[in-house]
Amino acid sequence: MTIRTRKRLIERIRKRLLIRLALGLVGVVVAMAAGAVMFVLWGIYNVSALQQHTEPVYSVLTTALDRSISQRAEEVDVPPLEDPAMAQQGLLHYRDKCVQCHGAPGVARHDVGKGMTPVPPNLAHTARNRSPAEIFWAVKHGIKMTGMPSWQFIFTDEEIWDIVAFMRQMANLSPADYQEIAARATHGQAEASEIEASDTSVKFPNAERGRLAMYGYACIACHRIPGLVGPQADVGPPLAGMGERRYIAGVLSNNNDNMVRWLRHPTQVDPLTAMPDLEVTEQDARDIAAYLETLTE
Repeated sequence: MTIRTRKRLIERIRKRLLIRLALGLVGVVVAMAAGAVMFVLWGIYNVSALQQHTEPVYSVLTTALDRSISQRAEEVDVPPLEDPAMAQQGLLHYRDKCVQCHGAPGVARHDVGKGMTPVPPNLAHTARNRSPAEIFWAVKHGIKMTGMPSWQFIFTDEEIWDIVAFMRQMANLSPADYQEIAARATHGQAEASEIEASDTSVKFPNAERGRLAMYGYACIACHRIPGLVGPQADVGPPLAGMGERRYIAGVLSNNNDNMVRWLRHPTQVDPLTAMPDLEVTEQDARDIAAYLETLTE
């Protein structure tokens, strides 16, 4: 056999191997696609909350969560957190919004926190294992696929830092310590509420922030809204073309101020409306109104 013939034979064998490898990969992809169809579309996947994730799935989810938070938290500037007043105020926010799912020293999770999948972590442990920047980012932005909401439309950045300050302290609190600090914080809550209510500063409306705020206030749970992904429910009217409509809910002329009024106090405008008062802030209402104004047919 000549050298040329040998080279041709080797090249022919190599091409056959490549073809078989390609066909094998195509077969694997087709098999995976078929498995996905059976897994999802045929209902094989059990969505029961009592059926916890398998260990490999849980590991993938937690790894993705850890890496994602860590990377994004690198851009967060951490302020000083040593002021005891921050932790005291943070306890109030934590008790009102967080303890239901995460519990506190000597305080059990509420039913909703017990039934979530995955189970919300004990934040005393989280405070020991995550940096302040990571905790801040998670509280502000929330975590999809866990039930952890974004709190940026409920709390200011300063209030979220108060929560972070409290969480760092909570890791060292006994149940008695927690109750003592809670009593002190509650005593000063009325004064803090008055100060908060006096702050009416509003920034220039931001339509993109308004789009995100509609997620934050769960508007997508009742309305079909262009630009938002959700259940596509028809509890309330679809909002496509809202920017071109003449009236809001059939009772107000469609302009910016009236939209803000409607978003903040719908039952005052129309006592018979099914639209609930969502406690939308002035800033968030103006941002949402700015986004709705962009919705044209």
